[in-house]
Amino acid sequence: MSAGGEMARIRAAVHAVQALGGGAPRVGIVLGTGLGGLADAMEVDVSVPYEELPHFPVSTVDTHHGRLLLGSLNGVQVVAMQGRFHRYEGYTLRQIAFPVRVMRLLGADTLIVSAACGGMNPLWDPGDLVLLDDHINLMGDSPLVGPNLDELGPRFPDMSAPYDPGLREIAAAVALEERIPLREGVYVAVTGPQLETRAEYRMLRAMGADVVGMSTVPEVIAARHMRMRVLAVAVVTDQCLPDALEEANVEKIIATAVAAGPRLTRLVAGVLAGLAGKDGAVEAVGDAHRPAVSSA
Repeated sequence: MSAGGEMARIRAAVHAVQALGGGAPRVGIVLGTGLGGLADAMEVDVSVPYEELPHFPVSTVDTHHGRLLLGSLNGVQVVAMQGRFHRYEGYTLRQIAFPVRVMRLLGADTLIVSAACGGMNPLWDPGDLVLLDDHINLMGDSPLVGPNLDELGPRFPDMSAPYDPGLREIAAAVALEERIPLREGVYVAVTGPQLETRAEYRMLRAMGADVVGMSTVPEVIAARHMRMRVLAVAVVTDQCLPDALEEANVEKIIATAVAAGPRLTRLVAGVLAGLAGKDGAVEAVGDAHRPAVSSA
């Protein structure tokens, strides 16, 4: 597909969302496996299933509700994906990035991403929240492969600091105030859906990764391409220690993510409070530009 054709599809989805009403969001939120409960803390003005939006992918994972929500959280206008998409579902990384591009054109200049992950750091426990400070992309692809969307960002975006230091500082301060244990480390993204072997966990750990998952990185790359500030928090749902590896229990993994939901909600709500100015608007982002939405 040409860049012009892709931009037309993005704009069609943007206009469809705008036609539903709701305020202009300043922050986009992506809710991962078992973490959709954050939506309960929102004051929701609009809730629309993905299948009712033009060109949107449809979530096929049972634990993902598959709705786009517009409303507010802690006084900040937000747009939230209650359920995301994965490469293992058969989507391309460009398709996975599509909703983030829609969020940007709706007005969001900040993206907050949550995810479930396997923990490879032996000092961390299931249920721990991990603030991502870097990532490794082992998906073998990028959402930027193909014609560049020049209206949204440069052909070769910088990725020296994908996770915004200012947002991470706010999150750390909120965690301290709320007495929420918060780790910090490196996320490695793999395609899945199979989990890793003992040898693969040893390799990933040796590469410098603390946690492993099957999402997050495509959305982050797309967001940084559009100069959005990014904050990502992962929940350790199981320990992936090769010398003490147990057979994965998916039900237990999901339950662990759900149990961490209230702490994640407090953390994200606190971050939004820290971002909000006196008038409730998110502080301006120095290097961000807002792509124009046209009727073309």
